[in-house]
Amino acid sequence: MEGHTVGVIGNNPLTLAGCLDINASTKAARFVRFCDTPTAAKLLFAYAQANVPKITVITRKAYGGAYDVMSSKHLRGDVNYAWPGAEVAVMGAKGATEILYSGKDLEQHTAEYSERFANPMVVAQRGFIDEIIDPADTRRLICKDLEVLRTKDLPNIPRKHTNMPL
Repeated sequence: MEGHTVGVIGNNPLTLAGCLDINASTKAARFVRFCDTPTAAKLLFAYAQANVPKITVITRKAYGGAYDVMSSKHLRGDVNYAWPGAEVAVMGAKGATEILYSGKDLEQHTAEYSERFANPMVVAQRGFIDEIIDPADTRRLICKDLEVLRTKDLPNIPRKHTNMPL
């Protein structure tokens, strides 16, 4: 971007509804490690230890662990954006309401849960994302952020490339 080599990871909502399975996580972890070192690792471990610039754009759904492992603020993500229609929550509305309300009035509770939790406003208010952005501005903002982060100097954390959890 802007004449510089960058690594980009995304998940495809047309494949497994965008869920991160074992193979996708392993593939992404290897790529993250490749950007930082030539060693392969599990995705969460790789993101947590990577010192490269980390920019996240939530375009659709980010539920539970998938939100965390896609370079969230909790894993030292540098910049985190969400598109207006993004959903960020512990789990999807249908699954959450089935657990919370034991199958009673599911349609009503699912709609309430979606309105209350499955939108980027909640996570923006909590500081988990930096900004809700117009999709048309995505490339421009990423390029700007990569320019700022080009000189990112994050000292190596102790025992940086330790044995990953298997």
